[in-house]
This record gives sequence, structure tokens and C-alpha cells, in this order.
Amino acid sequence: MPMTSPTFPRAPRLLAICLCCAALGFTGASALAKTAKSGAKTSASAGFDMDAFNNASDSPLLKTGSKGPAVVRAQILLDRAWFSCGEIDGRYAANMQRMVKAYQTARSLKVTGTVTPETWKALREDSAPLLATYTVTDKDLAGPFEKTPADMAERAKMKAMVFESVDEALAEKFHTSIAYLKQLNGGRKIEAGKDIVVPNVSSATAPAKATSIEIDKSERVLYVLDAEKRPVAAFPISIGNEKNDPLPIGMLAIKNEVKNPSFTYDPKLLKNAPKDAKKIDIAPGPNNPVGSIWLGLTKPHWGIHGTSKPSNVGHSETNGCIHLTNWDAERLSTLAKAGFKVDIKL
Repeated sequence: MPMTSPTFPRAPRLLAICLCCAALGFTGASALAKTAKSGAKTSASAGFDMDAFNNASDSPLLKTGSKGPAVVRAQILLDRAWFSCGEIDGRYAANMQRMVKAYQTARSLKVTGTVTPETWKALREDSAPLLATYTVTDKDLAGPFEKTPADMAERAKMKAMVFESVDEALAEKFHTSIAYLKQLNGGRKIEAGKDIVVPNVSSATAPAKATSIEIDKSERVLYVLDAEKRPVAAFPISIGNEKNDPLPIGMLAIKNEVKNPSFTYDPKLLKNAPKDAKKIDIAPGPNNPVGSIWLGLTKPHWGIHGTSKPSNVGHSETNGCIHLTNWDAERLSTLAKAGFKVDIKL
């Protein structure tokens, strides 16, 4: 992908083909660790006992279609093990099944795609509290927040692609859906100085021995591998459809990394662009079409990045690129570097 020089200011332009991928910003785990507080008796949500949630020791068999607190506990533990289910939302859907299989493979467990007692035992080697309280700050509420226009020409008029709401920003920060964050807190209004209940995703420890990436097209999973080709992390992905922008089988590599990129919308590179569409630049920001970080690949115009619609990851198709939830794209960027091989398999 043509890029400006890395000596440019913080927002080099990207000429990309991945237009359906809008993205959210990310706040790192180190920042969350300073503000998330665990162990409170009760939550900001009236009648919710956080201690009971955190101390639950039951190990029910979880499978596709399962819902509820046990699913959330497993999702948080998988997230902290770097086997992300995408959004933490209390539903055992396709992404969770994929990540359970990946986790079981990595831990040399029987691969069932269900959370078995053996899988629970391995997950619970991480004993940190699963939910925490977070005190909402004035900065959280200050924004700025602005609705993202659907039309690219209207987006080009914006000075920054900011979050649409404080709910979106906090859901992004804690790897959860907006709906589940509201459910945890009884739908109460978010106010400065008030505590809210959040998934405790700040205690995750990054894998130390990542050496390459493998992408399973059929499963829509991106694996981070160690030198022995064993998975040390995994993330659900969305990829291009086979008719217009199929992800090519074979070996690519990460060519570069751009943080806080701007985006150049070039209709000449798109098969479904409106006939009257013009080439325009979109400002950086958490809802920029290529997110808060871009990992460029050796195939021109292709890259790995985030999305403003995390609920679509693993289910929708892109216009060519590989996208993850924004928080997973950010985590991947801490493991992968220029030169990493990206082996794409059916």
C-alpha cells in the first residue's frame, strides 16, 4: 500500500481498499489497571452482587447457544489469555466456539469447541477477579463525540473521526458490547465520579514468544504463533468475499505499521464504489475507516486493522482487508512487527 514517509507527523495517509471497515479507538491495559478497581461488594447496578459473580466456581458445559454469567466468565478468561471472542456479551456464538478450539489446541486439551471441566480448570489458572468497578471521569464524558456520517464525502469534512458516544468509548475500553455494558449496570446513566461495573480485562499478560502469523480463512481466525508454530494468541477476523476481494492463499508478510493513520478513499480501487464518487481524505480518529493502527501487508493496498462495528467481526465480509475488533488489532500490533510472515491457509 502506498504510504507517506514514516518521518511524517502522526497521521500518514493510507491508500486502502477496505472501505466497510470503520474502527474504534483503544486504551491500553496499563491505563485500565490504574483505574479499574476489583473486589467491591456491590456494583453500580442496584442489586448486582459482583463478589458472587467473581467467586462463582461452577463449571457448566458451555456450547453454542449458551447464554448468561458463566459464558461471560469464560469470555473474560479467554480474552485475558489472548484468545479473544471479540465482544464480551454473554452469548456463546461462532467467535467463542472458534476461540475455545484455539485455546484448547494451545493448551494441549481435547479440542471440542465446548467449555469442558478440563477447559475451565485451565482457564482458572488465571485467578484475578473477572469483573471490576471503574470510576467514570470528567475526561471520559468530555468527548468530543460526534455522529459518523454514512457518506464518505461528509466524513471528509470532519476534523477527526471521534467516538459517537461515551457508551461506545467505554465499551471499546473494556472489550464489551454497548448492550452488555448497559446490562451490567442496570441501564443507569453514566456520570462523572460514579462507579460502573466492567469486565476486568486489564490483568492480561502478553505472550512473549510470538514469531509469525497464520490465518485460517475457513474458520476466520488469525493465530499468532511461536517458533514451534504453536498458537500463543488468536483473534476472530472478517475477510474479503470470494467473489470480489478474496483473501489470497499463500505467504505474505507485514511490511509496516502506522499508528493513528488517516485514510484516502480512492473509488478507483473499489469494485462497488458509486459512479460519481471522488477521491477524498478522511481524518484520523477512533472511527476512521482503518482504525487507530494499520499493519500493512506486502500485497499492495491490503492490511490488518480494526473496525467501528465489532459485532460484525467474524461474520461480515470486508472489501479486501483483514479486520479485527480495534482492541484486538492493537494487541496484535504489540506482538507482530515488520517482517513477520503471514501464512494464509484455507
